[in-house]
Amino acid sequence: MNREKGREILRTEAAAILSLVERLGPEFDAAIEAMVACKGHVVVTGMGKAGLVGQRLSASFASTGTPSIFLHPAEAYHGDL
Repeated sequence: MNREKGREILRTEAAAILSLVERLGPEFDAAIEAMVACKGHVVVTGMGKAGLVGQRLSASFASTGTPSIFLHPAEAYHGDL
């Protein structure tokens, strides 16, 4: 039962990811090129669930050699930028 539910969830998630493949357009290339060309720190921001993802993304950048920091938008609004 649990294993079958796990398989169902993984199939659903895999299908969702595969559906994104054709949606990658020129803006994706531009975003990647901008990040690669970045000479300073990458600032990642977001609130709620996007903020949690942003924190992990920032940590991934930092661990792969791209200086990165997460900045919460509410903190930025109050002058932390």
